[in-house]
Amino acid sequence: MSGARHLYVHLPFCAHRCGYCDFVTVVGRRLQHSGYVDALLAELELERPVVAGELETVFLGGGTPTFTELPELARLLDALPPAEELTVEANPETVTPELARTLHAAGVSRVSLGAQTFRPELLHVLERVAGADDVRRAVHHLRDAGFDNISLDLVYGIPGQSASDLDADLDDALALEPEHLSCYELEAKPGTRFTHTWGEELARQADAMEDYFALVVARLTASGFRWYETANFCRVDAGGRDLRARHNLAYWLGRDYLGIGIGAVSTIENARRRNTPRLGRYLEALAAGRPPEREVELLDAKVRARERVMLGLRLDRPLPIGSLHHALDAAGLARVEKLGLVERYGETLSLTERGRYLGGAVTAELLA
Repeated sequence: MSGARHLYVHLPFCAHRCGYCDFVTVVGRRLQHSGYVDALLAELELERPVVAGELETVFLGGGTPTFTELPELARLLDALPPAEELTVEANPETVTPELARTLHAAGVSRVSLGAQTFRPELLHVLERVAGADDVRRAVHHLRDAGFDNISLDLVYGIPGQSASDLDADLDDALALEPEHLSCYELEAKPGTRFTHTWGEELARQADAMEDYFALVVARLTASGFRWYETANFCRVDAGGRDLRARHNLAYWLGRDYLGIGIGAVSTIENARRRNTPRLGRYLEALAAGRPPEREVELLDAKVRARERVMLGLRLDRPLPIGSLHHALDAAGLARVEKLGLVERYGETLSLTERGRYLGGAVTAELLA
């Protein structure tokens, strides 16, 4: 089937901007939520020719999608094309019983909650609004509404965090019995307010990242989670459901996807497009029936092949390399294979468990 089968929808509105965040966000602007939804639907209509007739996944990210005024969020969900998996990101403090029921009634099949940490002092460092009890309440509201696929995000390497703090976070997360967990290194961009405030402590935390990562993998795999991607874990469902994040899996497998909204990225055939991050210009263009301003990067076969290797080796399944040999460095491959970091089976390549812990360093060695 031709056309992109994966759709990303960016909802940028937030109650406030966390110091470490580098996503395209807009604080407040409640009076513009309706106009923004209008613009999203107008952009989607303009892009119909590049979208497949049937979608596999739709993902609403942000920002805080669930900060969007509820009638507007419901209107957007009702207007989006149906998909096999429909995910909405949510901040815990925004999840009320009404919101949970609205999402479920609209066909949302999966909710991703940004918990980050359950430790109050670390939430303060991250400038998060939600507390640990907000996360627990959000999960209970979602369960009561009928959701059986909930993901929690955790962050490690937070200034002031210790290994015991992370261990306790994993305890708290596992107690909520989510179907999926994403556990990320904290990435604070240079020059931000956050790095200015916490620079020395961030440097100290960088030295602990490997130990934190090992702790996450050990705890979650021992608890029955599948370590299916470098930072992502899912339960092995007794009913045979595949609980991997299918939308993100499409990125890692190099599938085409359409992104709509300010700052949204699309990869369509051999072009990567990034929409303007400016809300005013985006709204103005779509109101006039024009596509938003975009940066366009043409992707040649070499770039696509390198990305396929970098992303594909993040997964726990062998990467077919029959068409990717030109992206691999033969000498580098021989070195990491001899070190026991990769395994080759015919025309497939995969990282060993030791290689997965080293991740990007191994992949860098492999690329021509």
